[in-house]
Amino acid sequence: MKAVFMGSSAFALPALAALVSDQYDVIAVYTQPDKKAGRGQHIMSCPVKQYAVTKGLTVIQPENFRDHDAVAKFEALKPDIVIIAAYGQILPEAILAVPVYKCINIHPSLLPRYRGPSPIAEAIKNGDAVTGVTIMLVEKKVDSGPILAQRQITIKEEDTTDILSEKLAELGAQLLIETIPRWVSGNIIPLAQGECNASYTKMALREDGELDWKLPAIQLWRNVKAYHPWPGCFTTWKDRRLKITKVIPLPAQNGGTVGEVSTLSRTEPASIAVRTGDGLLGIICVQPEGKREMTAEEFIAGHHDFIGSIL
Repeated sequence: MKAVFMGSSAFALPALAALVSDQYDVIAVYTQPDKKAGRGQHIMSCPVKQYAVTKGLTVIQPENFRDHDAVAKFEALKPDIVIIAAYGQILPEAILAVPVYKCINIHPSLLPRYRGPSPIAEAIKNGDAVTGVTIMLVEKKVDSGPILAQRQITIKEEDTTDILSEKLAELGAQLLIETIPRWVSGNIIPLAQGECNASYTKMALREDGELDWKLPAIQLWRNVKAYHPWPGCFTTWKDRRLKITKVIPLPAQNGGTVGEVSTLSRTEPASIAVRTGDGLLGIICVQPEGKREMTAEEFIAGHHDFIGSIL
């Protein structure tokens, strides 16, 4: 069975590696075009391309599929099945209609909950106890296709978006390898998603990471985890951005102003805290603008006036 794989980010790597390990005939790997990245603006390949090259796989990188030649090139491959994971492009019907066993996608949520580009961050931000992966057929409407398989995982307190993404990528790869044989042999009846339970996510923007100290401490804690590593949570002090990279919610103490920085006793898990709309947010690690990440203790050792300030 000839398979085409479409993916770009690190989330897609375990799925492609599983297909290669299981000796699927991966006739082509589609990824996003190389882009400039980093301070030096060097041309960088995405993680999937880098892996595919090491395995000697054919890599194809169209800007999009609006171009007739890109569609014709795909049609000429005559794939039996297409597997998609974090590819980053919406496929037109001309592509979806080609493979005999359809285009199937690995989505990191329990659909129909959290359709769209940021399901992992949204689950953490909302304080969900569980999430999971869905293997689904791809249709024109984003993340709305019938479900072939799902598997659930518990969200742990220490999970950030990057940590949980790694777990779901591995889970998705495992479920994919289990699902494909059952699907092509006709042993799975696709299950339509319930539109009444559907919810949608949006792409996180840099400004989404700004901490609103009027929110409860537990919500700010979730936000810090959800927006790690992108876009990262921050506050402003002395007209400069201060990234808040690791925190813990703590019970409220009497008195104080929202946004006020105070010290904590040695028995607490954090040495400093910021008063929020409900409770204290213990600050464990920060990253000053233009500098490395450091512990809160290291930061206040060189910035004594941070204590007592209002953020």
